Amino acid sequence: MKIGTIGSGFIVDWFLTALNDIEGASCEAVYSRKEETAKPLADKYQIEKIYTDLNQMFADPSIEFIYIASPNSLHFEHAFQALNHGKHVICEKPFTSTAKEAKTLIELAKQNQLMLFEAISNIHLPNYQAIKEEVKKLGKLKFVQCNYSQYSSRYNKLLDGENPNVFNPAFSGGALADINIYNLHFVMNLFGVPDAVSYTANIHENGIDTSGVLVMKYPDFIAECVGAKDSNSMNFGLIQGENGYVHVQDGANVCKKVISHIDDEVTEINSQTKSNWLIYELAVFKDIFNSSNLAQCYELLDYSYEVMKVFEQARKNGGIYYPADQK
Repeated sequence: MKIGTIGSGFIVDWFLTALNDIEGASCEAVYSRKEETAKPLADKYQIEKIYTDLNQMFADPSIEFIYIASPNSLHFEHAFQALNHGKHVICEKPFTSTAKEAKTLIELAKQNQLMLFEAISNIHLPNYQAIKEEVKKLGKLKFVQCNYSQYSSRYNKLLDGENPNVFNPAFSGGALADINIYNLHFVMNLFGVPDAVSYTANIHENGIDTSGVLVMKYPDFIAECVGAKDSNSMNFGLIQGENGYVHVQDGANVCKKVISHIDDEVTEINSQTKSNWLIYELAVFKDIFNSSNLAQCYELLDYSYEVMKVFEQARKNGGIYYPADQK
């Protein structure tokens, strides 16, 4: 599994650290628009090749996968180009800006029998798999709550009149896309597509959501997801049923510890031994790739498409629009 990366932000650094823990996987090249922004990563991880021309990296025969961690608005373009060059793709969350973009990429990957993964880490965590088993014991569900809030240093720049990518509609930014997307995946991977969706957001004057509440209505219960980049909170997940509740400590994005309270019995669950949670998703992707299991890959893709449809519905319901909506 030989990878070339796009991007130079902290998530690429975190990804490369995780990659070092995956036997049989390596980074062959890094891409950035400027060599000076790619060089620190290349030096740190002893990567020989630096590209400042995407087409040159896409043409590199030693690269099997492209890992995309560019601004959200560029995910579609970069993934589309990579797939058209015959490369498999791992694309950071949110998968795309719109459901239409996601559908186009999925159809292209399937037509060319290429692998395409959304890098949404929480649904691949061992503790998340344990949550799926604990939920079965809760009886009839009533309520799901998730809060993932993390004050962003770039929010200060927004308040100072700047327009950083993560708070810029032109770059498909915002709290729903950047942070609440983890909560959305947490709920939908457990319970599927909701019957109804609404999103109420704190919206900056530039039209982007700095925080918001996503509500999803299921036949028998309600899921409420809070995501904030303009304030901090105690992060958590709670799943409530008639027989008890499951508490996910430190938020649905990392699922650090699961505490199950069922019929007055308390059980603590933590089978995650790796501090870098990206290791777990990479291990899953590598196993699917090594076994040439296109069916499993495409099952994950179809799920990502359903999430993108709900994401877009919620975003527009909250009054947040991207340039990609006009395409």
